[in-house]
Amino acid sequence: MKLVVDTNVLLSGSAWSGTASLLVDKLLNGEATLCLSEDLLAELADILQREKFRARLEQRRQNANAILTRFREAAQILEPHPVPVPASLRDLDDAHVLACAVSAQADAIVTGDKDLLDLKSFAGIPIVSVADALKHLGLS
Repeated sequence: MKLVVDTNVLLSGSAWSGTASLLVDKLLNGEATLCLSEDLLAELADILQREKFRARLEQRRQNANAILTRFREAAQILEPHPVPVPASLRDLDDAHVLACAVSAQADAIVTGDKDLLDLKSFAGIPIVSVADALKHLGLS
């Protein structure tokens, strides 16, 4: 199973306990294929450098470089091709997530982003929450 996981889930799964953490652990253990692009990794790197998240990572004895290295080593890194952006996409910055999923021929996009979740699917690829990914995709 191939999953494109949005940066909000990767951050949450790295910095906090809960369902996102469970999903991240399963992806890092190879229970599903994590598909990312350089754009997603760059976005995650930027987020991890923010002071509020850096402090949280320090509390958990983690750092941005180690997290990025883990994801880079575990993921299939793709170079997505541009895709037509649906008119219903409210945040155009999310287009790179959709492009990554199409290029990966992903089974699902996993996100906590309401703008993406409201689309429900893109190019036949379901867009699901972390809980739904764990429950409906057989990862729980």
